[in-house]
Amino acid sequence: MAKKARLGEPVHVHDLKPRRQNCAACGQAMWADYTNHRTFVTLAGLTRLNLTIRRCPQRTCTAYHRPYRPEGEGRFALPYHEFGLDVIALIGALRYTEHRSVPEIHRHLHGRGVVLAERTVTNLLDRYDELLATTLADDRRLRKVLHDQQRVILAVDGLQPDVGHEVLWVVRDCLSGEILLARSLLSARQQDVADLLTQVQQAVGVPIVGVVTDGQQSLRKAVAQALPGVPHQLCHFHYLREAARPIYEADRHAKKELKKKVRGVRALERQVEGRTDPDATASQGYCSAVRSALTADGQPPLDAAGLQLHERLTAIRDSLDRVRTQRGSRRN
Repeated sequence: MAKKARLGEPVHVHDLKPRRQNCAACGQAMWADYTNHRTFVTLAGLTRLNLTIRRCPQRTCTAYHRPYRPEGEGRFALPYHEFGLDVIALIGALRYTEHRSVPEIHRHLHGRGVVLAERTVTNLLDRYDELLATTLADDRRLRKVLHDQQRVILAVDGLQPDVGHEVLWVVRDCLSGEILLARSLLSARQQDVADLLTQVQQAVGVPIVGVVTDGQQSLRKAVAQALPGVPHQLCHFHYLREAARPIYEADRHAKKELKKKVRGVRALERQVEGRTDPDATASQGYCSAVRSALTADGQPPLDAAGLQLHERLTAIRDSLDRVRTQRGSRRN
């Protein structure tokens, strides 16, 4: 096994003790048995936790000698992890909000002073996905959200990747944006969809004041069967998408042509790879900006991806022109 490098001295130190004094199993007082130390990396620097561990001394207790760690430990890092939750959250935001690749996230973290391997970025991204899935599956959190708004408006749609395969039915609340149910069915029969809607109605615990779907006949009949009397509206997006299809096709063609003009960005990155001079740093920044612009898909038909890409590439070109003009004036 390779020897791990020393992390250095911690920048932040926290002393944590359990808030609970008595055993949850038997109610007897727990002893402060020993102290544990834990060090991990956060965005603020190396952090050390001094943890007071309590254990129940009652031999007849089911939790006898079972370590009880401070409750506050969980807000810093996951168990057995060397990086804090803030690092995991930043990786998730860079990946899914800014659409950055793993190498780009790796470089960004190094710029923030977080030293880690590129493979570790992938592992931490997996942990982010798991935490997000756990949050979305938390019934208590979902019930609180729905209880606070006192009503839901359902959006129902089925996704079928290939003909003949299962259909993934997704039921979402339009007010909170929360996914209420997602389940695969072998068919889109009226009775099957009606059963799903009945399950959602029983689970949400608040009134369903409206339903939004597409114009599929089986889906419309399923809503009428499971939710009689609930206002049912067909999705305006489908009508708008069909009306804007010629514009969408023209915009998609324009985006394809724009992408052809910036295909040489990888060759430019190779030319400055490994260099740290100001010109190389600026070139890498512009290449990253181009890559970020290419990942924008827009939200057609109202937010055209081709126009969005044209605006971003135009902004990059104008910035390069300003730099060229400033350098020319300095030379003169």
